[in-house]
Formats: sequence, structure tokens, C-alpha cells
Amino acid sequence: MTYLYLLLDIGSLSLPLIFSFHPKLKFYNYWKALFPAIVIMMAVFIPWDIIFTDNGFWGFNEAYFSGINIVNLPLEEWLFFICIPFACVFTHYSLIYFFPNTQLSTKKTRLITNILIILMLVLTFIFHDRWYPMVNFSYAILLLLIVKHYNVEVLQKYYLTFLIILIPFFIVNGILTGSLIENEVVWYNNDETMGVRIFTIPVEDSVYAFTMILTVLALTKYFKSKFSTAN
Repeated sequence: MTYLYLLLDIGSLSLPLIFSFHPKLKFYNYWKALFPAIVIMMAVFIPWDIIFTDNGFWGFNEAYFSGINIVNLPLEEWLFFICIPFACVFTHYSLIYFFPNTQLSTKKTRLITNILIILMLVLTFIFHDRWYPMVNFSYAILLLLIVKHYNVEVLQKYYLTFLIILIPFFIVNGILTGSLIENEVVWYNNDETMGVRIFTIPVEDSVYAFTMILTVLALTKYFKSKFSTAN
């Protein structure tokens, strides 16, 4: 199925884009802050993606792509970094709208953050010779330290909304990594991962998704506050 990845991108984006104009949600009000946040996230994740692809740490099955490549990455992979963060941030703010009082205390949030940082420090040390966990967890540690210090309020809600976001994540990423289809859309070099999978999904992908979305969320909140101040 040549356009499978493209269809997953479009399918992930379509409903959040349509419901962005819902008269109660009005998610379009976030776009001015959201899109610069996505661009900055891509400035980190796209070079990471290109380097890992060039070195064979992961790659793409040409049978599932349109054949259009930009800087050695399929067009669909570029769209992934736009469509998926958009959909996930929309989900985050929609959940906050419908469940405004759902958040962790600052104390619990800091405790969870510290536990995650320690866990990933340990894993980074154990798997220091494998590129995906080493780079992935190192970036997560740095990001968590920054957000905990400057904007812990984001984490108070995000730790809970991410549990819901994981549901569509496992569906989409499961298909990309070979669930329900004959071959995987995205393959991984097992010598550069921890070798642990949730169904067909490398466990590192969960942290990758967590940090990608958190990067966009934290920057969106930062830009929205700046734009509000400017007005």
C-alpha cells in the first residue's frame, strides 16, 4: 500500500484540524503559538532523524511511501512531525477543556519527574553504547530538567493527558512498526535499541513521543504567554 504512511498522517490530522474550529474549543486560537513551536521541535528532531537514517539506526520501507524524498527523508516523515504533534497538542488542550480540574499537585509532579530522570539516567548508563536509547533518554532528561524548572505547570497536566494520547499513539505507531500489516513501514536496527518492544513498538518510541509532544507543548505555552503580553 504505497500511500499508507501518508494516509496515517492525514488521518491523524483530519479530525483535530476540523474540530479546531469548534465554537467551544476554538483551538485555532493556539495556532499562532503552536506552529512556531512545531518548527523549533522539527529543528531538533529532523536532523536527529536524518543522522539516524544515514547511519542505519532506523529506516523506511519504500513499499509504503509516495517516493518523494526531502534531504534523505520521505515526505511522509516530514509530515509526521507536523500532523502528529498538532493532533496530540489538540488532544491535550481538549482534555483540559473538558476536564479542567484534572491535574497533579506540584509535589507529585516533581516526584514523578525526578523518578523519570533517575530511571533514564540509569538506562542511559546501561545502554550508553546504543544510539537510540542514549540520545533519546539524554534529550528527555535535559527537557524534563528545563520544564520542571521553568514551567512545571505543563507537566502537572501533561503526565495525565499523555496517558490518553498513548492510545492513538500505540495504534499509529503500531501500524508503522508492523502491526496489522505484512511488513513494517519504519524499521529499527536492533543493535541500536534496548531490544524491548511493546507489541511491535520499540519501548524507546514512547519516550520519543513523550519528548516530542512535550517540546511542542512547553514552547506553545511560552509563545502564547509572550503573544498575550505583547497584545
